[in-house]
Amino acid sequence: VQLVESGGGLVQAGDSLRLSCAASTRSVSGLAVAWFRQSPGKEREFVAAISWPGMRTKYAGSLKGRITISRDNPKNTVYLQLDSLQPEDTALYYCATRPYASVGTTATEYAYWGQGTLVTVSS
Repeated sequence: VQLVESGGGLVQAGDSLRLSCAASTRSVSGLAVAWFRQSPGKEREFVAAISWPGMRTKYAGSLKGRITISRDNPKNTVYLQLDSLQPEDTALYYCATRPYASVGTTATEYAYWGQGTLVTVSS
């Protein structure tokens, strides 16, 4: 499965962004999808995940209330809405998928990864 992220950019504190994760080469039908992020010098951290077909979601506790994950199955795309962005949200955001319908919250549970989209938040 090839995943391509988009929607990142340079924004100011308090702004919102919607990131997209589009699957190509094969569908993510039946597969859970997650978002992770990695800041310079830090480990990759879990952000959010959504099951197939989308009834269950999980969020990182520190981000809950500011992020929303959703999926458009006919479009084979998963979205991550980021609100009230802060400078500490600056990171490379990755989407990933795993060969199960249920969500996971650790990077080792996901087999296929995109290249990431960069989000930079200025103060």
